[in-house]
Amino acid sequence: MDFANEENVTIFTHPLIQHKISRLRDKATGTNEFRKLVEEIAMLEGFEALGDLPLTDVEVETPIEKCMTPMIEGRKLAIVPILRAGLGMVSGVLALVPSAKVGHIGMYRDEETHEPHEYYCKLPKPINERVIVVTDPMLATGGSAVDAITQIKAHGGVKIKFMCIIAAPEGVKRLHEAHPDVQIYIGHLDRELNENAYICPGLGDAGDRIFGTK
Repeated sequence: MDFANEENVTIFTHPLIQHKISRLRDKATGTNEFRKLVEEIAMLEGFEALGDLPLTDVEVETPIEKCMTPMIEGRKLAIVPILRAGLGMVSGVLALVPSAKVGHIGMYRDEETHEPHEYYCKLPKPINERVIVVTDPMLATGGSAVDAITQIKAHGGVKIKFMCIIAAPEGVKRLHEAHPDVQIYIGHLDRELNENAYICPGLGDAGDRIFGTK
């Protein structure tokens, strides 16, 4: 599947992102380094993903004179991680926009059907006035991302971006078809899903590796 020319799908090629993803893949990378790498990748992706935030000119007094200068306008940004692995990307985006509000949406995957189930949703208000960045390190089947974004839209979310670190073609296709209006940002597009719906070559369970659990 070739997503290179798909509208609203961005696959990063930046050397820093690719290098850090390779470090994530290494099974010898420990929890502390893994967590830091996820944060750094989120910051690098976020810098690009937030390049279209709306600006408005405001008056500022410099040490020399008053001037009109651009600042982010409106209600700004909402970061909504898909629990729990998506939490690992939040601090990277917050480093770019410290004033952003953070919501949470909880999804878990049925181990037999691989389908997602929602168990929690708390979003900053007014959600309809914010640019929303949904974070999840891995886009595998796409089920959790599709359902999470469906819930956000049901609560009034309009302008939504989805950021992940690695993705399987199957998940990108499912998410793009379900929500063609959502901008998708991908650190690296991997080969495929295996029979257990894990991304190959992947990096294991991102949540376990971020939080040091098994």
